[in-house]
Amino acid sequence: MNLPNALTLGRIFLIPLVVVVLLTTRMANWAAWGAGLFLAAALTDLLDGYFARRRGQVTTVGRLLDPIADKLLISSALISLVQLDVAPAWMVAIIIGREFAVSGLRSIAAHEGFSIDVSTLGKGKMVAQVAAVTGLILGRVWGGWVMGTARLLLWAVVIFALLSLVQYLREFWSKLDDSIKYRERRRLRILERRRQRIAERRELRRLRKLERLNQKQRASLGQEDSG
Repeated sequence: MNLPNALTLGRIFLIPLVVVVLLTTRMANWAAWGAGLFLAAALTDLLDGYFARRRGQVTTVGRLLDPIADKLLISSALISLVQLDVAPAWMVAIIIGREFAVSGLRSIAAHEGFSIDVSTLGKGKMVAQVAAVTGLILGRVWGGWVMGTARLLLWAVVIFALLSLVQYLREFWSKLDDSIKYRERRRLRILERRRQRIAERRELRRLRKLERLNQKQRASLGQEDSG
């Protein structure tokens, strides 16, 4: 196992610990511990991509696990904040629903033979999510401007989520349309080649029949001349 994949797995294993700490509000300094663990897990997302590119260790396993780990981390943290009555459930539902929708689009795209790249809005949403979740955790204790800023960031996350979803949908439909058109053109080319081969075989049979008739006629003429 290489370092990027180890960091991704480490992020997955940190998720239950983050949830436990967030929901154990009676623990001393739980907010600081929760924010710290969440930021540490989020930092592994940055590091695994960096090391994968720098070391040339981009693997299929890493490509599959990395987005799953991201979604698990963010979804678990946001659901925990709903339980703490800090984040509105409808906002969290939009954010998590968007994640499932994008994952579904990417699965269909992979089945169709093309990929959907991460958009700039999607990257901005991830940064805003980390900042919003961290602010909401700390704001649960400190309140004031910390909570106010965190709620504004959460609104930004919702807006980024919706806009990036629209962007992903447009790219998906565009590439899907191109894929369907390509397959249709390929199918028509195959059918045309088949028609050509059938026509060539028919023409070849016709020429052979004509050649046999000519041979018979020449043979018949030869017999008459000899007679």
